[in-house]
Amino acid sequence: MPPREPVFHVKICGVTSADDARMVAAAGADAIGLNFVPGSPRCLSSAAAREVVAAIPDDVLVVGVFAGMPAADVKRMVAEVGLDAVQLHGHLSGDGVVDLPEVCSDLAPLTVIRAVRLEPDGLGAARSWMAAAAALGHSPSMAVVDAAVTAATAAGQLGGTGATIDWSRFAAAGDLGIPMAVAGGLTPSNVAEAVAASRAVAVDTASGVESAPGRKDQAKVEAFCAAAREALAAKGT
Repeated sequence: MPPREPVFHVKICGVTSADDARMVAAAGADAIGLNFVPGSPRCLSSAAAREVVAAIPDDVLVVGVFAGMPAADVKRMVAEVGLDAVQLHGHLSGDGVVDLPEVCSDLAPLTVIRAVRLEPDGLGAARSWMAAAAALGHSPSMAVVDAAVTAATAAGQLGGTGATIDWSRFAAAGDLGIPMAVAGGLTPSNVAEAVAASRAVAVDTASGVESAPGRKDQAKVEAFCAAAREALAAKGT
């Protein structure tokens, strides 16, 4: 079976304004992430998100980021806002802010991207979650590998913190059977190294291209997109 195509190659997450959305798209990102996680400085209301979506070109994927929200509420937001895909960012197991495999199944037929954590033992927990989702009939189309957090981490602190992962450990952890993006602390100055050193076929950043939480810096966004696309092309992805 040929490898599956990634849902995106370069995603800029946590966009909060129409002006930033237009700028990010013009810079070369093929996906824009809108945050719906309570407690995050980048969290949007459905009304604010609709204004941002209206500024995004049709050929740029609009991804809604959720954590611990019931599938029915996620589907409602998808319809209200006009999202193209859903990214689940909650913990893989435990209590609190969790997105269980059953949520993925309940979101069918929507395109689902799963944020997972590179734990001390690698991607074992993520691999088990993916297998459970597959058994329930609806697997994520892509995984975003982010920095590890504690089980007690609150929803609004699950991403966008600027913490990096060990890219060589990511490379050694094996694949998940689906395309993988690297996230966590990516900036214009390190994204090429992250791509070269990991298994990633795509990249995802939020804080690494900001002047303040939720406010994108045009020079950083343009430099990031250019460096990412050059590195991905050199890798043949």
